Amino acid sequence: MPFSLRDGLIAAALLASSAAALADENLFGYVRGAEVLPKGASEFYQWFTQRSDKGSGTYRALDTKTEFEYGVTDRFQVSAELNGMALNTSGLVIDGYLPSDKKFGLRFQGVELAVKYNFLSPAKDDFGLSGTTSIEYGVLDQHSGQKKKEYEIETQLQAQKYFMEGQLTWVGNLGIRAAYEKRAAISNLPADFDWPTTPEMEISTKIGTGLSYRFAPNWYAGVEMLRESEFETEVGLERWSLFAGPSLHYGGNQWWATLTLFKQVRGGGERYEGQADDHLHLIEKTKNEVRLKVGYNF
Repeated sequence: MPFSLRDGLIAAALLASSAAALADENLFGYVRGAEVLPKGASEFYQWFTQRSDKGSGTYRALDTKTEFEYGVTDRFQVSAELNGMALNTSGLVIDGYLPSDKKFGLRFQGVELAVKYNFLSPAKDDFGLSGTTSIEYGVLDQHSGQKKKEYEIETQLQAQKYFMEGQLTWVGNLGIRAAYEKRAAISNLPADFDWPTTPEMEISTKIGTGLSYRFAPNWYAGVEMLRESEFETEVGLERWSLFAGPSLHYGGNQWWATLTLFKQVRGGGERYEGQADDHLHLIEKTKNEVRLKVGYNF
């Protein structure tokens, strides 16, 4: 067998095995790849996301996701997740958003169901493309921790490409989300405090990308960024934010873990009274986020 052909076959085999090991393995904390689980395979996820610092007072929230995924076919997978939330906020009141200090441990926040279909495989077709659709029901406001009914539907396209025989991975995401929300009434609010309880509709877009490099067996270092924009019917573009940061990933035979440090680089739209950082959006977002994701295949 000619040496060049043999090398080509070996490289192809290595790439295929690498891609199989990475089937829906999350190299990043926020952007998602195009790979899906093979038929009959299952995966369990546990996510922890800490959001902190609104530029004034104390604000620290912990979001949790417990997720189960199953490969129905080699191209189609389904998932279900249970969401939780803990909150500690004090010394900061934002009209219409944070009515008072609040502190509580982990509580039920909502549930989500999702499907994902792979149109093109990044390993077999040279360029990967998948689409996801999710439906979510929530009972707590993610910013204030107050009671709120929320129904969301989100659709996203995920692109992925391998370079350098799978040592370098690029991922790109494009998504749109629509939400119907209704807050519960709060008693004993100041007379001039705005806390609307009429139903609201929101539409938001997400654009994200990430690049990850395998620097040692099973170890990946990367960087990712995510821009979110939110629109409301009465005001148009209401707020936007851009986050970016490094990611570190370890992938074993049956389990993997990803740690991402996310910092708000830029933001705009609504500002609360007395906000010092003019170039950030700190009403619904924070300055910093840290996300840890752990997955187990079985």
